[in-house]
Amino acid sequence: MSRRLTAALGLALLALPHPAAAQAHKPAPAKPAAQPNVPAASTPAANTPAASGYSPGHLALAREVMLSSGIARSFDSVLPAFADQIRKQTVTRPELSKDLEEVLTSLQPEMELQKQRMIDIAARTYASKFSEAELKEIATFFRSPAGKHYVEAQPQLLDEMVQEMQDWTQDVSEYVMVRVRAEMGKRGHQMQ
Repeated sequence: MSRRLTAALGLALLALPHPAAAQAHKPAPAKPAAQPNVPAASTPAANTPAASGYSPGHLALAREVMLSSGIARSFDSVLPAFADQIRKQTVTRPELSKDLEEVLTSLQPEMELQKQRMIDIAARTYASKFSEAELKEIATFFRSPAGKHYVEAQPQLLDEMVQEMQDWTQDVSEYVMVRVRAEMGKRGHQMQ
């Protein structure tokens, strides 16, 4: 399985709602509709530390832990994937290629702002799940040699685990079907 798919899975896990969090926190205000040609940094300050209810130190630790953990790597593949998707949509119009590349290059600063916005959202998510004291302990781990090694090994571990899980799922599926057929056969039923 590719790292891009692994990253997408990681993002999907981050996006899953947590029932306890939904009960403990008020729903977030609705986001305003995207406005063309307006960078995300100019939108209202709904994403500022004061709006989140966490101290600046708490948010800073949450951001450090989130970045140190390697989670932000998954954000790095999202925006280039969008650009690749746009390129594929224009493959039948080669005359657009040069201008499209120039536009995509000129949008890089705005795309970086979008990535930073997601990092801020992720930091607030960490702050909502961990106290400041817990984040200090977690940050200490990620600063340690073992923590740094864990983060370095994580992409390969995830790739290997996903592959092992696919193999395991196939094996268990076949095993369960064989067992069900055998048990149903004992009861006089034939299953294909």
